[in-house]
Amino acid sequence: MTRQPLRLAILEAERVLSAAGVASPRTDAELLAAHLLGVERTKLMMVPLVDPPVVEALQALVRQRADRIPLQHLVGTASLGNVTLSVGPGAFVPRPETELLLAWGLASLEGVERPVVVDLCSGTGALALAVANARPDAQVHAVELDPNALAWARHNIDQQAIAGDTPVRLYAGDVFDQTLLMELEGLVDLVLCNPPYVPEGTPVPPEVREHDPHAAVFGGRDGLDVVRQVVGCAARLLRQGGGVAIEHDDTHGGSVPALLKARRVLSDVEDHPDLAGRPRFATAHRAAPSSEPPPNSEPALIHAAAAPAGTPPGRANSSPPAHQPCPPEPGSSARRIRPRIVDAARRDRCEEGNLPATCDRKVPFLAGLRRGRWGCG
Repeated sequence: MTRQPLRLAILEAERVLSAAGVASPRTDAELLAAHLLGVERTKLMMVPLVDPPVVEALQALVRQRADRIPLQHLVGTASLGNVTLSVGPGAFVPRPETELLLAWGLASLEGVERPVVVDLCSGTGALALAVANARPDAQVHAVELDPNALAWARHNIDQQAIAGDTPVRLYAGDVFDQTLLMELEGLVDLVLCNPPYVPEGTPVPPEVREHDPHAAVFGGRDGLDVVRQVVGCAARLLRQGGGVAIEHDDTHGGSVPALLKARRVLSDVEDHPDLAGRPRFATAHRAAPSSEPPPNSEPALIHAAAAPAGTPPGRANSSPPAHQPCPPEPGSSARRIRPRIVDAARRDRCEEGNLPATCDRKVPFLAGLRRGRWGCG
């Protein structure tokens, strides 16, 4: 069996990916090769020759990438901070620009002992796990609603705990619920959120359009449906001096800071660019007590006319589902339901006949959600 130069196989992979319109063909070709060989990308030069089956396997992966399947789905992982997360179909892939939001959040915790941190719209748990890894003394809470995302988050949290990181507390909950994490009101040092924020109808790459969960990407007509709720939730949870950072679309450089400034309990509002110089995330801090508004003066989080308390706009007439099934392995009523913690220490036993035998917990969800529309993705 004649061994073949790896360099030539990567060059051919780059050519195929470039013709398919992949934005970073050389990088993707090298990362796929490194994944197959089980080495770091920087060590590829130390593997000059490979067997024909390796070349064939690389060609098969390249064809899938040329079909615009996300690179992270093909290699099965994505990174944020110093944490490597498992990702795949049904999971929102963390983006490099979120590293800047994470860095701001960690910097804001300097000098704070045993901080309390909340990651809203947590998805795969990326931000929560990156904070827990960087700050082992932190008490980190992650909130997610989508059952598939909860499954990925649960798996990632378990894996990081096995690796020695402080376990993250995972909740099934909706930022449209005004009672969300009510027990933490006024106690949180940092709220982080990478919510669905792309305005509906915005053209996006095939990787996003066809593989990222729609509800994890798009945030309504102006992209701010979920962001508005996150601002209110953060204002309620933060202690005096606590900080909030919310990622947003590059068209929201004025609107998200305006939403933060509209909350009289928030101050020091700033917007921050990404590495390309585009507006990317906004931050604020909880103001001193002297700037607290009079009771009931803050705008209501929910504006659904004739809807039960806690019912998000447009969801009042939806009939509640029976019992939501547990998320797949590794993944009501119209009244408000507080989120139930789903970390390993407090998993409930499934009710016989209602849930799959392989499931080890029940995940509660708010009633009245429109089909296919989740508060966080």
